[in-house]
Amino acid sequence: MRFLDVKTDYAFKKVFGSAESKPILISFLNALIGFPKGREVTDLVIVDPYQIPLLQGMKDTYVDVKATLADGREVIVEMQVLNVKGFEQRILYNAAKSYSRQLREGEDYTLLNPVIALTLTDFTLFETDEVCSRFLLLEKERFIQYRDDIELIFFELPKFTLDEGQLATIQDKWLYFVKNTGHLNVVPQALNEAPIREAFAIANTAAMTAEDLEQQERRHDFIRLQRGSQAKAFEDGQAAKALAVARNLLPILDDTAISIATGLTLEVVARLRVDAL
Repeated sequence: MRFLDVKTDYAFKKVFGSAESKPILISFLNALIGFPKGREVTDLVIVDPYQIPLLQGMKDTYVDVKATLADGREVIVEMQVLNVKGFEQRILYNAAKSYSRQLREGEDYTLLNPVIALTLTDFTLFETDEVCSRFLLLEKERFIQYRDDIELIFFELPKFTLDEGQLATIQDKWLYFVKNTGHLNVVPQALNEAPIREAFAIANTAAMTAEDLEQQERRHDFIRLQRGSQAKAFEDGQAAKALAVARNLLPILDDTAISIATGLTLEVVARLRVDAL
C-alpha cells in the first residue's frame, strides 16, 4: 500500500475535512486539544467541507479545516508546511476573524463562542524542546487569565521523535500518523484502531483516481520548489555575510587566515583583496 503525505494541504484536507471525516476529526481534536473532562468533543459540523484545491492562482501551503462543535465552540485546524513570512500573524488574524464574525449587527457580545486555533507545523517554530505550545490572553505580570475565548495551540512535528513502539497515547498516535503516513506502506499495528484505521483508508492511494494522485504530486512539487527557494535564499544570505566579514578582515589578516575564518576559498579572498586596492 501507499498513502498520501498527510502534511500536504490536499491530503490533510481529504483526511480531516471530507464529508466522511467527522469521527476522524472528533478523535483528532480530542487527542490534540485535550479538552477538560466533560467538555470533550462529541459532535461537530465541518464548516469548510473538502473540495479539491485549484492549482491555478495557488498561493498558500497551509490547510484550513473549520469545525463548529456541538456547544458552539469553533476550531480552526491548519497544517503549515513552510515557514513563510507573516505566518504567526496570520494564525492570530484568522482566530480573531473567526471570533468577531460570529455576531451580526446588533447582537449581544455574550453570544460569542470561544475559538481554538490548532496549528501543526512541519518546521521548528519556538525555542523550546516541547512539541506542544499553548497561548491564551494573560495579565503580563501576574499571569491572570483574561478569558479563554481565543486559544492558540501549536504542535511542531520535527520535535515529535517517538517511533512506533513508543506510542503510548492517542495523541502520540495521531501525531505519528500526520508526520509519517507518507512514508509508510502498511498500517502500523499500533495505529490499527478506529478511527485512525479509517484515516489510513482515506489516505490510501489505491482507491484514488489518476487525477487525485496528480493533484497530490503537484502539491509535492510546489512544496519542493518553495523549500529549494528558501534554502537558496539562506545560502545567498550566508555567502553575503561571509564576503562582508572577509572585506573587514583584509587589513588585518592574510588570505589564508581569512579563508579559514570565513569559509571562502583562497581564490575568492584574493579577488576581494585585488578589488579593494
